[in-house]
Amino acid sequence: MRVGIPREIAPGERRVALVPEMIKRLEGFEVAVERGAGIAAGFPDEAYAEGGATLVDSAWQDVEAVAKVAKPSAEELERLQSGQLLIAFLTPLTDRDGVDRLRQKGVLGFAMESIPRTTRAQSMDALSSQATVSGYKAVLIAADRLPRFFPMLTTAAGTIAPARVLVLGAGVAGLQAIATARRLGAVVSGFDVRPTVREQVQSLGASFLDLGVVGEETEGGYARELTPGGAAAPAGCTRAAHPRLRHRHHHRRDPRPSRTEIDSPRRPSTECAKAR
Repeated sequence: MRVGIPREIAPGERRVALVPEMIKRLEGFEVAVERGAGIAAGFPDEAYAEGGATLVDSAWQDVEAVAKVAKPSAEELERLQSGQLLIAFLTPLTDRDGVDRLRQKGVLGFAMESIPRTTRAQSMDALSSQATVSGYKAVLIAADRLPRFFPMLTTAAGTIAPARVLVLGAGVAGLQAIATARRLGAVVSGFDVRPTVREQVQSLGASFLDLGVVGEETEGGYARELTPGGAAAPAGCTRAAHPRLRHRHHHRRDPRPSRTEIDSPRRPSTECAKAR
């Protein structure tokens, strides 16, 4: 089978569907890489040629399968032919029209984000791998935008308290964000509607923010959609269920809050206790 790797044309897209070192693993496949396809990702054409790929002007022609990152644009869709195989992030749940157009063209599409999260398919779980990258990058962007330091710094002019970071959602991206913020020296709290991830958050050195909002988990590990009754804590309960995150500063004292100040929730009111 001949597989085409086209150059991504979506604005801001720097990724490439296949890196040179993976070509040798595709035994029995002939790989045609469009010239310039990997330059934005740091892979020159020479690297693909050395890996065994064929450099072409168009990776859409004379191929049985096309592998790319972003879903095909209207222009790219016209280049697809009936019977071809397309592997990409196709966003099938939010772009039904795009899926219908592929079906009308006679293209067999595989959406990378729809690969089940099973042990057998773990090596193809591109959604989790990209979520890891997004969680890491999100914290770096936040650190760049924040007009102060993330870590605690002791200088000749005094001590600078560490930044406080709250990560909403403790999935793959959230856990990576928590770990990255901790490495940068911030005091981190994590929140998720799934109580089962509390230990994962705390294992990374962060505190778990308990707001009394509890949701269920799907078989794949994702959070289920909250029902109207469980979407939020009862009125007046948010402050009662909120852990003590207040930060007291004292002269010549470590400005970081103690574990008791972070993890010990306030005593819930009678109304909140009944709601739970």
